[in-house]
Amino acid sequence: MSLPSADDLFSTQETRDDAQRERVQEISLALIDNFPDHPFQIRQDEAMDAMVESIKAVGVQTPVIARPVEGGRFELVSGHRRKRACELAGLEALPCIIREMTRDEAIIAMIDANLQREVILPSEKAFSYKMKLEALKRQGARTDLTLSQVGTKLRSDEKVAQDAGESRNQVQRFIRLTELHLELLQLVDSGRIKFNPAVYLSYLWEEEQAALLEAIQSEDATPSVAQAIKMKRFSEEGKLTPEVIQSILQEEKPNQREKVSFSLKKFESYFKPGTPVETMEKTILQALDLWQKREKQRQRDARG
Repeated sequence: MSLPSADDLFSTQETRDDAQRERVQEISLALIDNFPDHPFQIRQDEAMDAMVESIKAVGVQTPVIARPVEGGRFELVSGHRRKRACELAGLEALPCIIREMTRDEAIIAMIDANLQREVILPSEKAFSYKMKLEALKRQGARTDLTLSQVGTKLRSDEKVAQDAGESRNQVQRFIRLTELHLELLQLVDSGRIKFNPAVYLSYLWEEEQAALLEAIQSEDATPSVAQAIKMKRFSEEGKLTPEVIQSILQEEKPNQREKVSFSLKKFESYFKPGTPVETMEKTILQALDLWQKREKQRQRDARG
């Protein structure tokens, strides 16, 4: 058994605790790597421009979190937008809290930090939920949290759902989006393909999704929920050919028909107070009928 060193003998517990405490350190940007497979986009938008200007003016007010990795380098866990803003601002170093973390601990921390963003794309939720779920499963598939007083423990997907404020079913539906062709997923992010049909489309085979992309481009149309369900059923039956996909996309969707709606409040000034809605509607229709008759008469007079 080795004797304690002089430092150990004469240092206080406070000194030893302080040595273990996390500290903010200035780390060179050249030594900080982005998190591998980081599922959140670093957008060059107005918010980024504002962050760059703020950093130029007052520096980074909130340190990023990184973990040490091999070769004396560091892996960023939280603060990817701040790191990019520092690069754009021309800084060479970044204030960091260096934290010892396993790969799975870092994944969970990274996902939880980024899910606090105001705007999160469907693809970002999809891949982040999947990464966190897989990390939790590797940690043992169960957590210490309980669903009831008798101590029923949460499943991994329930833990992801609880932390994200989603239902377990919704988390699984988002994860399904990771099976989509990249270009289809981009259409989901842009809003051209809605979330519900996208979930059904994720069950199509890779070649079927490629054919769907071509059909979307040629028809300039995207599938409704009903059409996506139909494609999924044809795919399960082995009958979803490019011709079938195109035929389904060519079907008229109810929401493609033009709709005109008016608020009767816009017409209240033309009626006595307290006029029943039915009377207002009837009068407006009569006025339109009269206008239509006069237009037809005007056209006849012009021809004759």
